[in-house]
Amino acid sequence: MAEDSSNRIKEFWAELPRMDEDFLGAIRDWKNVQISLDDDVIWLKNFTEEQAVSAEIQQLPNFLLYELRDGLLFRKGALVPSKKMRTALLWSPIDKALKLTFPPSNQNFFGIDEKVGIKLKPSENEQPATALLSSFSEIKAQIIELPKFKLEKIDWIVIDDKALFLGTPLLSFPGKTYWSKNGHLLPTGFDFEFKNVSILLQKKHNEELDKWLVWNEDGSYLSINKNDFRKLSVSSFRLTEKAREWN
Repeated sequence: MAEDSSNRIKEFWAELPRMDEDFLGAIRDWKNVQISLDDDVIWLKNFTEEQAVSAEIQQLPNFLLYELRDGLLFRKGALVPSKKMRTALLWSPIDKALKLTFPPSNQNFFGIDEKVGIKLKPSENEQPATALLSSFSEIKAQIIELPKFKLEKIDWIVIDDKALFLGTPLLSFPGKTYWSKNGHLLPTGFDFEFKNVSILLQKKHNEELDKWLVWNEDGSYLSINKNDFRKLSVSSFRLTEKAREWN
């Protein structure tokens, strides 16, 4: 009796040019995936069916996904094979073999010319805001009128001509709001294009978790030492305002 192919467990392979290795950071925590290097090509295997159709896979450039059948590699939907299965490859778990490599970071936060490789996209999940970035000139008349109990739970720092407030409940000032994720401050309504890249970025840029990485929608970020924040009060705000006037 012929084998019923509908009940067969599919085995997926993939290949990627070695020059595009950095992009695999998006799937580095898929511990089931195996990886092997072969000249200028990276080979991968053991994807689950869910992973094979995931957004992370579909957005990898120059990524070729195959289904392995009887020792032959077929592209998705193809009736004829593209090539034979590679043999004599040395396989390792992707999270052990793949180096944490990222494109150069742009440390400039406002007025970005150079773009980095990390991208943000609109998020379907609503997250509560925990930080607020406001123009210093727009809030200086309002903040001195606020009662002490609204200020005492807020930390803040001055960034150029803006003030970043951290804590809840947020002050009712005009400005841009952020939500927190794994030590990142992301614009509300946005998330990383690849959902699992946030932890990798922390390992690369904030291993001691002593900083906040504040992100712009274009993928640029500002690194702020958490110890540089101070408690918000009318007096600390007035002192900062005077120091700005002297400068």
